Amino acid sequence: MQCVQLTASGLENLEVVSGAAPEPGPGEVRVRMQAAAINYRDFMICAGIYGGGKEYPLIPLSDGAGVVESVGSEVMEFEPGDRVMTVFWQDWESQPVRPGVRTRTTGCEAPGALTELGVFPESALLAVPDEMTMETAASLACAGVTAWTALHCGGPVGPGSKVLLLGTGGVSIFALQIAKAFGATAVITSSSDEKLERARALGADETINYKQTPEWGAEAFQRAGGGVDVVVETGGMGTLGQSLQALGLGGSIGVLGALGGVSAELSAMALIGKCAGIHGITVGARDDHRALNAHLVKHGISAVIDREYSLPEGPEAIGSITRGEHFGKLLVRIG
Repeated sequence: MQCVQLTASGLENLEVVSGAAPEPGPGEVRVRMQAAAINYRDFMICAGIYGGGKEYPLIPLSDGAGVVESVGSEVMEFEPGDRVMTVFWQDWESQPVRPGVRTRTTGCEAPGALTELGVFPESALLAVPDEMTMETAASLACAGVTAWTALHCGGPVGPGSKVLLLGTGGVSIFALQIAKAFGATAVITSSSDEKLERARALGADETINYKQTPEWGAEAFQRAGGGVDVVVETGGMGTLGQSLQALGLGGSIGVLGALGGVSAELSAMALIGKCAGIHGITVGARDDHRALNAHLVKHGISAVIDREYSLPEGPEAIGSITRGEHFGKLLVRIG
């Protein structure tokens, strides 16, 4: 069988290798992978920017889906022929966050999805709903669940809610689709007018080109008629000040990325004056993933796939996410 392996820190150490098929041990499931999706986090792990506790060689990517081929003893939930998807945290079942959980993630501390045959602990998998495509299932573990939990960081989202989404990558496009299905008003930013048009086609109510409008936070505040309730903050600390400007009274910001930087100066008075909440988002628990699956199926939502790669192109695909040219997800077709 073939897989992509990271043999040491650095993208130059990604390689496609062949080896014997792995056998599942007690509590483990062998999956013939059909697809895997790339997140910016995967690039950061491979480049050595992020992620402690890695052991080399490492099979990268947290997000994937396939069909169960065999199971080890003590496996209760799955049997051969079942369609399954990976989860992000292999040891976090439900909210809230508490000590002793969130220690193993697929594709970092544990082997990932960029392989023809993968062996995963039972806790690292969920069943794929009958109504869901494998491409969508392969795209959810990180980006989809992150979008779901970020949207809910200040409470339920529904008709009358107003959300701001930064950029048009995987998390933001999932968040757009999820929010619109809840009946929320969605404002989205991008530096590309073409991407903003695509976002409008998916239901975005207001679009802002942040290169043409440097003070996009104030613009979003006005477009939302007095600020948004939730910001899905993919830029990190570098854009947090603008996101705070966009926020309405009592709103919340879900900080989940660091594309714009890891440190910032904020106005305490602005934070206090808006009674704002700032929440760090580390994807979500298995229960969050289950709730997302149900929402997507109920509303017929599928992943937006920008480009597909083959398994031998896996190393190139991981590096390509840094160009920021994609709209939605980058997918590796495996089987």
